[in-house]
Amino acid sequence: QVQLMESGGGLVQAGGSLRLSCTASRIIFSINRMAWYRQASGKQRELVASITSGGATDYADSVRGRFTISRDNAKNTVYLQMNSLLPEDTAVYFCNNALGIFGWGQGTQVTVSS
Repeated sequence: QVQLMESGGGLVQAGGSLRLSCTASRIIFSINRMAWYRQASGKQRELVASITSGGATDYADSVRGRFTISRDNAKNTVYLQMNSLLPEDTAVYFCNNALGIFGWGQGTQVTVSS
């Protein structure tokens, strides 16, 4: 069974930064297009950023220019560097394959205060 473990969330003031990490196990990580998603309270989960096995990236318009996704295939880990955080970035952040085909982890809470 695939395991995804997210970490790095926390409480930060608007304008601050956080770096999220997600480690995957029991998958051939290097071949997967990986992604970060987020789900704010009362809203649907949305895709925030994705990265191919070769390192090509894509971002939701709401985070482009502020967030950076990266990966370390040797560590089976995908990262999300979040800068210039806004209160509307408050959500639980999850990682998964870009198609969301694996079981979801518990996520990591990001709270941005104004």
